[in-house]
Amino acid sequence: MIFYDISGLRVLTVDKHAAIRTLLQNILREFGIREISEATSPEQGFETFNATNPDLVLTDWAPNFDGLNLVRKIRNDEASQNPHAPILMITAFNEDNHLDQAMDAGMTEYLSKPLSPKLLYMRIASVIENKRPFIRTNRFLGHDRRRFHKPLQGPDRRTNAQNEKLSYETI
Repeated sequence: MIFYDISGLRVLTVDKHAAIRTLLQNILREFGIREISEATSPEQGFETFNATNPDLVLTDWAPNFDGLNLVRKIRNDEASQNPHAPILMITAFNEDNHLDQAMDAGMTEYLSKPLSPKLLYMRIASVIENKRPFIRTNRFLGHDRRRFHKPLQGPDRRTNAQNEKLSYETI
């Protein structure tokens, strides 16, 4: 594993549980990161995101905590200061359909709880190492999802059957 100097990153942690936010902040400080903002709700998270312009967002997604909607707002809301910001979803949801939903919303990386410093660092390193282009359609803005090689089931949706304008953005 390659070790990066990530001490200059500005990070936003969004979780309703103070203990989880504290845990994440302590881990991030061990990585050398000093600029850490926090929010206790997705709504506050979006406000803080726009006020602090973080380099990385860590958000929960749980029952009664719609981190998925926060991802959608960051990616698609006209008020979003940086729709291309990397977003790491940290959640207890670990079924494939949850991963698909998070990818559809536009998250960058996914980390199932319980988390560890090593796994968190590996996801942050993955954001650095695996820069994927952003895809923009009428209904989606997010990273190119084609990093997993799953067999095609059904029609190829990349054929642009709905006359969507597909474009790749570099960030």
